Amino acid sequence: MGEPRSAGEGGVLPSERLDSWKEIAAYLRRDVTTVQRWEKREGMPVHRHIHDRLGSVYAFRAELDAWAKRRSLADGGPEAAQGEAQAPVSGELPALPARRRQTFLAVGLFGAALLAAAGIWFVRDRARADEALLADARFQQLTDFEGIEESAAISRDGRFVAFLSDREGRMDVWLTQVGTGQFANLTRGTMPELVNPSVRTLGFSPDGTLVTFWARKPSASGPPEISIWSVPLLGGAPRPYLEGVAEFDWSADGTWLAYHTPGPGDPTFVREPGRAEPRHVLTAPEGLHSHFPLWAPDRSSLLFVHGALPDRLDLWRIPPTGGTPERLTRHETQVSHPVFVDARTLLYLLTDPDGPGRWIQSLDLETGVERRLTSALDRFTSLSASADGRRLVATRATPKTSLWRVPLDEARADMSRAERIPLTTGNSSSPRLGTEALFYVSSTGSGDGLWKLERGVATELWRSPGAQIVGAPAPEPGGQRVAFSVRRTGRGALTLVNADGTGVRTLWGALDIQGTPAWAPDGRGLTVAARVDGIPRLFTVPLVGGAPVPLVTEHSVDPVWSPSGDLVVFSGADVGTTFPLKAVNADGSAHPLSLTLTRGARHLAFVPGTRSVLVLGGEIGHKNLWRLDLDSGAQWPVTTLDADFDLRDFDLSPDGRTLVLEQAKQYSDLVLIDLPRR
Repeated sequence: MGEPRSAGEGGVLPSERLDSWKEIAAYLRRDVTTVQRWEKREGMPVHRHIHDRLGSVYAFRAELDAWAKRRSLADGGPEAAQGEAQAPVSGELPALPARRRQTFLAVGLFGAALLAAAGIWFVRDRARADEALLADARFQQLTDFEGIEESAAISRDGRFVAFLSDREGRMDVWLTQVGTGQFANLTRGTMPELVNPSVRTLGFSPDGTLVTFWARKPSASGPPEISIWSVPLLGGAPRPYLEGVAEFDWSADGTWLAYHTPGPGDPTFVREPGRAEPRHVLTAPEGLHSHFPLWAPDRSSLLFVHGALPDRLDLWRIPPTGGTPERLTRHETQVSHPVFVDARTLLYLLTDPDGPGRWIQSLDLETGVERRLTSALDRFTSLSASADGRRLVATRATPKTSLWRVPLDEARADMSRAERIPLTTGNSSSPRLGTEALFYVSSTGSGDGLWKLERGVATELWRSPGAQIVGAPAPEPGGQRVAFSVRRTGRGALTLVNADGTGVRTLWGALDIQGTPAWAPDGRGLTVAARVDGIPRLFTVPLVGGAPVPLVTEHSVDPVWSPSGDLVVFSGADVGTTFPLKAVNADGSAHPLSLTLTRGARHLAFVPGTRSVLVLGGEIGHKNLWRLDLDSGAQWPVTTLDADFDLRDFDLSPDGRTLVLEQAKQYSDLVLIDLPRR
């Protein structure tokens, strides 16, 4: 069910939204009356437009597929329960005499039983093999450095592993030969920026003589330049390998090259032998991305991860000549680093949409069966496989976060007076300062909790098993209530709670909320992004009565209102590794603002009594706070943090005198996994 529609020129992905009863019925291959009855009696997920008439509806393919799977639509589900009339079969053979009919029937039933038993045996045998894939594997730790080792890639013959590490103070490309215990720094501080967790940053040339790596370098004019570089396995100076390319993959025989550039929509190309120009096969819609290109072993298709960064992604594939993209999974969460271990078995990293883990998942491309192969509490950040699929290398990480309180004068943060905020709630993130309290998110294996720290006492205000808080909490200016976004089963909801933990309620549950909300200047509503046709757009949601009002119709997330209430600043769509900072006036009309920031935390904060904001600027893996004057465009640094201080988020107190900084530390090591023969 739900065959993907034909893509347009260049393989543009089909829309995930169905915009009428007729489209919904066609997608489910039923008539309009039937699907309307399913919506009424069976809870089929259908949405109604906020301002349109009752009959104006829309639905999302992913939700319909999930509902159909639960209700066993194809095997005696709702239509059987409702006693749907089946269409007559044309061209039937003449009836056999009764005895012959009974004999043929008996033989047919016996044959069908044999086939069914054989099929069940085959599927179960395959399932047992998949389950044993990692259970019978041999694990060994490959590195044990102080600090970070990440983004590991293994050579085609499984003998060498390249990875990123800050072992000598800054991030470099390192290499080891498996079993030797010896490590070599290949770049030695010559490359300014190597970290990008959204793509496969390291690899090897097909002949195994070069280590390839993603790099971003400053440009004399315009945005930073992104290219693939290489360095000889035996050492030497780094050289450009694929200029203007963000990510690539060679076919198994090393003759076909697939790659995408860092332009809008990650335009993807295939370069084949005997063809002078590369073939354009795919471009994602505005604000969406297509990363991790991967050739199928027989070169019949090109797989890739597609969706909205960082956590609304899935696996797709497309013919190497372009055409119709086919969706392979429906996770709508963090998906990355797909690898083949045989012709039909794909492994990749998957994050629970309602929890903190990131495990190794398998997908059988012939049956569509998916299996979790490692614990849901594991956290892997990269995965790579040798050409024969027998050896894997993975990065296993243990992230830690801490919060710091820092005094702020007119120009600079005084880091000499920084104090770590003592918390007893484990990892704490997304801090936001109210008038008298600090609000933050604490994550456990069972989900996220919203906490308040006031006068040294930490109190949990909200928790729901299996739920994830998306973005940061937004305290009401007066401190009486807190708004935040909650995701369950892949959809976001805007939630409100009193500052003492009472009065929890959801506002306009029909909206699929994304990111952090902001209190409207009059205090009677919240401005927040909601997904429309898969693209986040800003709405103002009233607290009492009325319908949400569209504010910004383009890609827009994480709004912040100016203290005077005449301006709202927000983040635009990612392009490559950057995103624009934009603004509109209170009536939704455009306000001139031109600033491009590096992907990472999108939060900004207005400095009280001014027309300036604090933003996070710098590299993907290392940022500082900057102050930007919205009228003059002048910028100046507020912090100058050490290289090992990974600043992920921040907030400014209502009086503008105190900062709270979120520091992340990633403790990670590489794990070598030798798979059993299958």
